[in-house]
Amino acid sequence: MRSIAVINQKGGVGKTTSSVNLAAALAQSGRRVCVMDLDPQAHASLHFGITAMGDQPSMYEILCGEASIEQARCKVTDNLSVVPSNLDLAAAELELAGEVGREMILRDRLEDDSEPFDYLILDCPPSLGVLTINALVAVNEVFLPLQPHFLALHGLSKLLRTVEVVSRRLNSTLRLSGVMLCMYDSNTRLAAEVSTDIDEFFQATGGGRDFFRGAKFFNTRIRRNIRLAEAPSFGKSIFEYSPDSNGAVDYRALADEVIEQEVASFASERLAA
Repeated sequence: MRSIAVINQKGGVGKTTSSVNLAAALAQSGRRVCVMDLDPQAHASLHFGITAMGDQPSMYEILCGEASIEQARCKVTDNLSVVPSNLDLAAAELELAGEVGREMILRDRLEDDSEPFDYLILDCPPSLGVLTINALVAVNEVFLPLQPHFLALHGLSKLLRTVEVVSRRLNSTLRLSGVMLCMYDSNTRLAAEVSTDIDEFFQATGGGRDFFRGAKFFNTRIRRNIRLAEAPSFGKSIFEYSPDSNGAVDYRALADEVIEQEVASFASERLAA
């Protein structure tokens, strides 16, 4: 199973949109996918039309040991499930602060879950707190969504340093494996220039650093598309809401690239054997 945390401490860069629609595209391709919503704003849950209220267990109950992942998981389609969140999760940051081994709680809960998935995608909050650290400890890969804007690199060094520290101290298997550009406007020179700058940044800083090795700057650019902005209000992925839109085309292409990574990794392992 590929386990992927989609993170960026800057909000409004397309993190949740990418988590939801990449998961939906992978599910359409025949992969079994589970999305875990680690953001107290619960935008990924709402995007799927799910509201965790009342007796419905959520990520909060999972992290506090009051429910299992299996009890909280909701089925969206045959190949796609979501573990929902709600505002209660904001309290988990405080409640877990005094817990011994608080960074490992989600990893331990996942080890207790026997449901087989091809992909586990964690939509992280726009911060580098306990919830995001739990995600980084629990997964093997990080996908980083960026906006083609000069401010996209602002704070990026801190984010990458956090991933590197977790990789070195808490999770030796953790790798930055994908960088994706969202809200891309192909009609502006700025977008192309920033795209080049980001590519050069990762090439310049990645040399010799284990957690960067093999990272792919995805060729697919997620174009700015009003349909992507409208879909969450209907509780649908872009493929249900507007399957012929540019947003759907782009996320299908991105899913194809992610699957190509999987195939390339399998081929590499066979050669090594």
